[in-house]
Amino acid sequence: MRSNLAAPLHLCLGHSKANQLGQDLPENYKPLVGSAAEAMRDWLGALRAAKITSGPTFRRVMAGDRIGAPLGAEGVRFIVRSRCAAVGLDGRFSAHSLRSDFVTEAGLRDVPMGEAMAMTGYRTVATFQGYYQSAAILRSRVASMLDTPPPKDA
Repeated sequence: MRSNLAAPLHLCLGHSKANQLGQDLPENYKPLVGSAAEAMRDWLGALRAAKITSGPTFRRVMAGDRIGAPLGAEGVRFIVRSRCAAVGLDGRFSAHSLRSDFVTEAGLRDVPMGEAMAMTGYRTVATFQGYYQSAAILRSRVASMLDTPPPKDA
């Protein structure tokens, strides 16, 4: 078993929704630590074993655990939808669902907005806050106000 204290990895997103021109920007580099870093190290080991030493990191895994062509948007959408269906979630999920759900989870865990915005690449607070606040409000006192009796001195 590996230690969670292993050196972090940095994933470079060369192209993203926030960087469609593929510019080399500081915000392209995302840290991976803990189990995410472990999973990435395992995947990079699989790529090396398949003699893939350059090009896109995320690729199809075919029958016999053979590593194939890079994943495109449709491949990512298929993976997201099939994994959601496997756990009983209905709906039209996409890669954007992962991004917005990440922000929702950050809100639930009280992750500071600046940290979560830096990780996700949202450029405007207004767009980001729509996802972030929808999660945080679920735990607010105002959300359960009708279920809570008023104070006795009111």
